[in-house]
Amino acid sequence: MLMTILRIYLRKELKRMVRENIRFNTIGRTVDLPDAIQNLLHETVFETKDNDGMIFTLALSYGSRVEIVEAAKCMALAVRNGALALEDITPATFGNYLYTAGLPDPDLLIRTGGELRLSNFLLWQTSYTELYFTEVLWPDFRGNDLLGSIVEYQQRERRFGLTHEQLLRR
Repeated sequence: MLMTILRIYLRKELKRMVRENIRFNTIGRTVDLPDAIQNLLHETVFETKDNDGMIFTLALSYGSRVEIVEAAKCMALAVRNGALALEDITPATFGNYLYTAGLPDPDLLIRTGGELRLSNFLLWQTSYTELYFTEVLWPDFRGNDLLGSIVEYQQRERRFGLTHEQLLRR
């Protein structure tokens, strides 16, 4: 059923994404999805690849622990093959091996349905992300709910691991 909903959504929204300058992207193990869905995803990515207004990234067959393990394996292979020196491995280098390479880390993560956990979602990328929790279930989450989360986000002091005093001294 989920694949049917995804197929309907992608076919329905492709023209809108092109019209509104939205680039479509996916993260996750899309190779695990049915061939027809993979083909539709590739088509949608291709049709929107030149759009530079907004990036819409859909997580499909995604788990952050698997993402991190796959990135570590790819880096280990690069070191073994001489394409990467061990001393050149940094957090930034590691980020280049993640599914989200080239995308900015999220500023705000909205967790719906009263859940107070990340649920294996973007564990590396959300290290400095502001978290917003709401009791509203995802299907019922509307524009006013989004606006409320953004208003609360705007009230926060983004410190990126620093204390308030350290931030003032910068």
